[in-house]
Amino acid sequence: MRPGARSRPLPAPVLAVAVAGLAIALVLVLALTLALVAAPPATTPVASPLAASAPAGGTRVLAISVDGLNPTALRRLGVERAPTLHRLVAEGRSTLNARTARELTQTLPNHTSMVTGRRIDSRRGGHGVDWNDHRRGTTVRRAAGRPVASVFTVVDRAGGSSAVFAGKEKFTLFRRSWPRAIDRFRFTEDDAALVRAAQRDLVNHDRALTFLHLRTPDTAGHADGFGSATYLDAVARVDRLVGTLVATIERDEQLRQRTVVVLTSDHGGSGPSHLPRARLGNYRIPFLVWGASITGGDLYALNPQRRDPGRGRPTYGARRQPVRNGDLANVVTALLGLRPVPGSRLNPRQDLRVR
Repeated sequence: MRPGARSRPLPAPVLAVAVAGLAIALVLVLALTLALVAAPPATTPVASPLAASAPAGGTRVLAISVDGLNPTALRRLGVERAPTLHRLVAEGRSTLNARTARELTQTLPNHTSMVTGRRIDSRRGGHGVDWNDHRRGTTVRRAAGRPVASVFTVVDRAGGSSAVFAGKEKFTLFRRSWPRAIDRFRFTEDDAALVRAAQRDLVNHDRALTFLHLRTPDTAGHADGFGSATYLDAVARVDRLVGTLVATIERDEQLRQRTVVVLTSDHGGSGPSHLPRARLGNYRIPFLVWGASITGGDLYALNPQRRDPGRGRPTYGARRQPVRNGDLANVVTALLGLRPVPGSRLNPRQDLRVR
């Protein structure tokens, strides 16, 4: 249009068509906008009531560590006083001749091996947690001098949820080390209260992994001696507590069909202590797997690539390794159908069969 020229109105028929077309376009734009607002973005999943839970219908694992459980206690108590533990041995894949970490027979170093699948010595790829007391501000990463993954981080990255119930304050190391991967952490020195909390959590939350630490036998062993009447009574009490968890699993159809229990210990104990690492009573421990789709049998018989060490204490360089408590991490990941813990050195191929 030339400058200064007046615009001419459109003829009436053309104007009517233009207005109608504009109205249709506005209706289409409005409808599309409302549809986009109503529907969630394709890349954003809809959160379920059990956020970050185990995939529906998937395996759930209850990992139990009984602090200071010398397998000799089971033999001395017999089926009458330790019926649950004897049942897990008989009905599950089990051995009463597994081994602790070779470097130390202490609580925190061995439990860190359980959840990382690593030995202790950081110079040889271990996690570096070589202390056994509560130290504020410490982390596994700081101990190792590098990032260290755990079974909790593997579960978390797969969209699962984990809870830790611990009977000693030193286990807050786990919460500090993997704060985003542990969805619930509970500490109390009362084993019965701890089991009740874990029991409620199992029923009310669909977690992939529940890790439970029971301290009673270790406390009794330090007070009156591992193998004393007090110690045996403590193991019998823990047997009853584990029995309540087994009963909870069996009463709930979903738990019964999906849950596997993995039970082991951080160390045994002999006399007043468990510190001499080369003493059989200190480094020999149980390793039991019981639950959904698990049939009874000896772990070494099912795994010829492993070797029953007898009374020995094999190094990590032995061609055929014993079952160790540090195998727990990748037994759990295998049961859950997940990849092994990154950087793990114990059972890294997930070839310790339990089914």
